[in-house]
Amino acid sequence: MQGNLTVQLTSQMTLPVIAAPMFLVSGPELVLATCKEGVIGAFPAPNARISEQLDDWMQRINDDLTAARLATPQRRIAPWAANLVTHRSYKRLEADLELVVKHKAPIIITALGSPAPVIETVHSYGGLVFADVNSISYAKKCVDVGVDGLILVCSGAGGHTGSLTAFTFIEAVREFWDGIIVLSGSIASGRAIHAAQVLGADLVYIGTRFIATRESLASEEYRQMLVDATVEDIICTKSFTGAYANMLKPSILRAGLDPDALPTKESIDFDNPHSHAKPWKDIWSAGQCVGAIKQIQTVAELVSDLRREFAQAIMNETQRNLWSQLYY
Repeated sequence: MQGNLTVQLTSQMTLPVIAAPMFLVSGPELVLATCKEGVIGAFPAPNARISEQLDDWMQRINDDLTAARLATPQRRIAPWAANLVTHRSYKRLEADLELVVKHKAPIIITALGSPAPVIETVHSYGGLVFADVNSISYAKKCVDVGVDGLILVCSGAGGHTGSLTAFTFIEAVREFWDGIIVLSGSIASGRAIHAAQVLGADLVYIGTRFIATRESLASEEYRQMLVDATVEDIICTKSFTGAYANMLKPSILRAGLDPDALPTKESIDFDNPHSHAKPWKDIWSAGQCVGAIKQIQTVAELVSDLRREFAQAIMNETQRNLWSQLYY
């Protein structure tokens, strides 16, 4: 069943990639652009400040993608995903979930809390539920409540991050889960996409590279900082949200803060994400793969580069397999 589900998804895609939902960065333009390039587009529901705006966004995405599929039926247009915060402090979950049902979001990605509150509702209309997980124990809990896919948030991921390496995490999870795995954490090239599949992933999350696209909600200054940054410009801290996140040091310095003496924030509160984001709106996140960003691109240009690199990686492996047959 899970194998069929993977085929069902990838048959609509040109790359096994989800453009990760990023707070204050992913909006309808980015979702539509990625889906039309055959990459699953996702956005956090809290990016829409009020429920009416979220309603409009979902309607727009559905209408635009339906029109695109009718206009070019031979084209691979990927499904879209809404990212729901299921942390107990987030008060808008029930209202967000009502809109998810209304617009039949194809994929729901849960984060910062258990997926249990949404699974039955999303499955009732045929939607899929993927859960962000950053530990093996939490992955097991999500499997037990009936998720359709696990998103393994590994060390190096931009924004909220994990502590396990991809090698460790995916091997451990594959011991008890044969369903869809999405690997997340410093994936920024076609070679990395292929490497994730070799490790055992079905799909990958790519976030940081999509921030630096024209269609994202990021400011021009944010995009340029990504182009200029290296891995040495990344700091992992929980000072801003209460959960460990990888952030850009230059943005912290520009805000007048000392990266080595940041204030402590021990609790997580997502009651009103925008109110918490306002003081830190100019402090920006990025993954450890930031050095891979060399220029600001359109989504179409970025996906084209990723496809070319992915095809080259597959071809190189085929050649290696041929040589191994000759010599081993």
